[in-house]
Amino acid sequence: MLRLELIQPVPHLLAEQAERFGDKVAFRDDRRSVGYADLERRTARLAGHLRSLGVARGDRVLIYMDDRVETAESYLATPRCGAVGVCVNPGAALPEIGYMLDNSGARAVITDGEHVEAVRALLAQRTATGAIPILVVTDDTPPAGTVSYERLMCSAPALPASDDLGLDDVAWMLYTSGTTGRPKGVLLTQRGCLWVVAACWAPIVGLSADDRVLCPLPLFHSYALVLCVLGVFAVGASERILGGFSPTRVLEELDDGPYTVLPGVPTMFQYLLNAAGDGPVRTGRLRLCVSAGAIMPGPLNEAFEQVFGVRLLEGYGITETSTMVTMNWPTGGRVMGSCGLPLPGVAVRLVDPMTGDDVEAGGEGELWVKGPLVMAGYHGRPEATAEALRHGWYRTGDLARCDANGFITISGRIKELIIRGGENIYPAEIELVLLDAPGVADAAVVGRLHPELGEVPVAFVVPERPGALDVSAAVAECRRRLSSFKVPERFVEVDHIPRTGSGKIQRHRLAEGLQPPAGGEQG
Repeated sequence: MLRLELIQPVPHLLAEQAERFGDKVAFRDDRRSVGYADLERRTARLAGHLRSLGVARGDRVLIYMDDRVETAESYLATPRCGAVGVCVNPGAALPEIGYMLDNSGARAVITDGEHVEAVRALLAQRTATGAIPILVVTDDTPPAGTVSYERLMCSAPALPASDDLGLDDVAWMLYTSGTTGRPKGVLLTQRGCLWVVAACWAPIVGLSADDRVLCPLPLFHSYALVLCVLGVFAVGASERILGGFSPTRVLEELDDGPYTVLPGVPTMFQYLLNAAGDGPVRTGRLRLCVSAGAIMPGPLNEAFEQVFGVRLLEGYGITETSTMVTMNWPTGGRVMGSCGLPLPGVAVRLVDPMTGDDVEAGGEGELWVKGPLVMAGYHGRPEATAEALRHGWYRTGDLARCDANGFITISGRIKELIIRGGENIYPAEIELVLLDAPGVADAAVVGRLHPELGEVPVAFVVPERPGALDVSAAVAECRRRLSSFKVPERFVEVDHIPRTGSGKIQRHRLAEGLQPPAGGEQG
């Protein structure tokens, strides 16, 4: 079941696939494509040039560009020079990029024409604080004082790729979503990430050289790094990098394309379902969709499969575990709303957050994870690392239940828990009910301080038609399916729910609007 042959250092896998597949396309975007033989050569050249430019073993290289072939190449080249690839969100605000630049101590930045001036502005502010990172630009005409990515690809480097990074050395750093505060740099290894490929994407999902992956995911996210970059090249598949998500674009690509696998997050599948209407939908050769990054509501899963006629498998993962911890299988039974069974070789526990003891069968507890996929730690944060890792177990902060057959269902996060007059309320439970209410397109729930009850739930709702939120219908649905203390105290109409790149709700941004009450408040 475990595909151990896939757990090899990146340069070894690249060499094998170059010999096996030659000019077969590995990655393609709107501008260009790269075959397996060229992918091996180009990543070796980039690695050698980075070394020649002064990037040393263990240095960080910030990769800050839109999703494109060069993004995948850069993610694979940095471990080949012994450096750590720092994968950042190209849509992040400039102060956030500045924080990651400083926090990572990046020795070099690889960026594109869309972001180079922003990087130069950030570097100009740091001239007095230390060495300025090398700036490599993928644009056709990079500005003066920068290094041309394509020129590096067309010339032999003074130094070869080192290709000596160990499987357990840090290879990539990804920043957490920052849903609860300053993002932390999560340190991931080749072994951890490729373990997920070998334990999940290859044996369970069946990812193989015969697959054509349509990728609308943001590549900076760990889910996409492991599946859509490492997973694709490790098995010899081909991938179309969309460079962003558009329901119309995805439907058009599926209609006349050769794609067999579509990864996404729950919000993407909801938007695809909305765009498809009553169907039927032409999906070509599509055999499977997979979802991770946030909780997949059971009704959405069922509705999508009915309209699209394709299995949609949900899994659970987080950045600190190199993404996937559990996954539903394409064969056998499923529990809708569950994120599936633990991966082979991965141990899980459900622990009482108060006592530290394992909960009884069927009880709710914090999900702890142990296995080769667990992160090496947080960059420069030894206290946070010690708090998260206990004797090899990673404390996820997510609350879950396990049924008699081993299926895991996520019920919420410990820090998101709302305690109203001594009663525990999990926002996710209310959100699932609201999503079934008539006229509701999206919803999120946060806690608001209350002088007598401690906290009360407040619902932020996106109606299907702007200005047409039917609060009475939403309240009725909540009262029908929830205990009275769980019914939201207030309803706030908004035009969108802020989410991270992986689809997680940014509750702190919603909570900021509660004091004073936000406009559009009802109920």
